[in-house]
Amino acid sequence: MQVSVASRLQHTQEYYFSQKLREIEGMNKAGAQVINLGIGSPDMPPHPRVVAALTAAAEQPTTHAYQNYKGVPALRQAMAGWYERWYGVALNPETEVLPLLGSKEGIIHISMTFLEAGDEVLIPNPGYPAYRAAAHLSGATPIDYDLTADNNWLPDLDTLARRDLSRVKLMWVNYPHMPTGTPPDAAFFARLVAFATEHNILLVHDNPYSFILNQEPAQSLLAVPGAREVVLELNSLSKSHNMAGWRVGMLLGRADLLQEVLRFKSNLDSGMFLPVQLAAIEALQLDEAWYQQLNAHYAARRELVFELLDTIGCTYERNQVGLFVWAAIPAGYADGYALSDELLHAAKVFITPGGIFGSNGNGFIRVSLCQTPAVLEAALGRIRTAQAQPSFTTSAV
Repeated sequence: MQVSVASRLQHTQEYYFSQKLREIEGMNKAGAQVINLGIGSPDMPPHPRVVAALTAAAEQPTTHAYQNYKGVPALRQAMAGWYERWYGVALNPETEVLPLLGSKEGIIHISMTFLEAGDEVLIPNPGYPAYRAAAHLSGATPIDYDLTADNNWLPDLDTLARRDLSRVKLMWVNYPHMPTGTPPDAAFFARLVAFATEHNILLVHDNPYSFILNQEPAQSLLAVPGAREVVLELNSLSKSHNMAGWRVGMLLGRADLLQEVLRFKSNLDSGMFLPVQLAAIEALQLDEAWYQQLNAHYAARRELVFELLDTIGCTYERNQVGLFVWAAIPAGYADGYALSDELLHAAKVFITPGGIFGSNGNGFIRVSLCQTPAVLEAALGRIRTAQAQPSFTTSAV
């Protein structure tokens, strides 16, 4: 029997990392033992209190049933309290907070709730590939807006305003930015809210990196005056609390918009496992010492990644934040894919090519901080050994 694939998938390819991990798995089976510096999956555990809360709740016979689609009230209250404490944003936990099974779930929920054929959605280039995939799946048309080093990886809102925006319903933004590590700018955030208000565009701010390598949490877009009318914000415990596999995210903003998202979401899942919710509540109560300790680890790792990039001959900004370091490739390579492939096959080290995030990333690579210093030092040693071979494109600088 031949079963045709739905047309909605014609522009949606398998996620790059899904494909690459299969290649790396094959190399490892052949004995390569590849060091993966590509994916931003935290390697450190959550706080012991969080794990203990999960364990204690899971041992109770009454915690294994289906759950409310909105999460338990205590979780929504904890999320609202976290936002008020760290971002200075007051939210109604009953109507303006929607727990999610990870914020990536929210990207498709938002897209399927508000977008359809005939709509346009503004996508950052470079930016998270899931924004584009979700637009295609919804039937909407993704429209790139350029982010470049010359403009500090911020959109040129004046240029955007000169184009026809009449069909644009939604705009994705993400600061601290992934993949470039650009921190948010308060003045720019104010301009962004004014732009969306003027052009009747729903802004969705994807904000999972705000605690990583920031002196204090980066600004929430919801804190900008007037933002409540035009902004939804996604956040997550994946990076800030080392809970990537736990799938705890949240959507925050206008009650009526969240209610529409819930209408879609409630047809797709049956709520979050209660012990995970109770453990997330514990995570959201952690004090400043947790974030300081986390960032001390990442700061030390970032220095080793800087050394690795210097060895390859890349250039980069030292004030980047988040879980990655973004770097321009050296001369001698056609693009980041070429450098990534050479490092993979000559040094058995995988680094993400910037081109997977959009055409404006072609001349860049992205290195994850989610490996121990020992692993990063081993990767550096492998690269230096590979550079000694005549066939390697660049030499140490």
